[in-house]
Amino acid sequence: MDSTTATAELGWTIYPTQGWEEVSGYDENMNTIRTYQVCNVFDSSQNNWVRTKYIRRRGAQRIHVQMKFSVRDCSSIPNVPGSCKETFNLYYYESDSDTATKSSPPWMENPWVKVDTIAADESFSQVDLGGRIMKINSEVRSFGPVSRSGFYLAFQDYGACMSIIAVRVFYRKCPGVTQNGAIFPETLSGAESTSLVAARGVCVPNGEEVDVPIKLYCNGEGEWMVPIGHCMCKAGYESVENGTVCRGKTPRGLD
Repeated sequence: MDSTTATAELGWTIYPTQGWEEVSGYDENMNTIRTYQVCNVFDSSQNNWVRTKYIRRRGAQRIHVQMKFSVRDCSSIPNVPGSCKETFNLYYYESDSDTATKSSPPWMENPWVKVDTIAADESFSQVDLGGRIMKINSEVRSFGPVSRSGFYLAFQDYGACMSIIAVRVFYRKCPGVTQNGAIFPETLSGAESTSLVAARGVCVPNGEEVDVPIKLYCNGEGEWMVPIGHCMCKAGYESVENGTVCRGKTPRGLD
């Protein structure tokens, strides 16, 4: 899911109605995009939620979320109360189907699972606004293991003046590869960032395993590592094209 690709309203669910607002905005390249903003800093006890649409898991065990956002510097707002914040919370909720309503799941931690409190590296002031200076923060968080068919994300504001500019949801995988004379299938990374997922290799045509069953491990970054074993070409064949093909040897002529 990538909110920047939306050609119409995102249509995410808002609670309460006087909290988050969907508006047209601009990214760092001044392209028009759909964003969500909130700025109720003069009202205390804020608890504003916005929930994405249902996102299918597609077999992934660990989900990554990239968020681009801007936050107003509380100290740059005249007469702002001490309840002004410069952070927001990220949550997720798993479900086997798209069953959420305006009131369910309840807008609170448990049943929602908190991923993290997100803080801005840079905040903007009124001076930046006047000069149309974009101070966009980008943060990535991940969570897992996930096991249901899909999930929702939610963003909770509790007193900030901010805008969510872009949300991209993705998972990591190791691409299909031919290595050490064997073919390994595309493999999804594991449930934890430190997980290693074993993939069993199949020898290329006219190859055979040597020593042990051949394996590669897919790490949490979607990179192959820790090769074990290898395949060799059968008698009468030779390894060519960097070990990806076993080609029949050409018979030598008689002397």
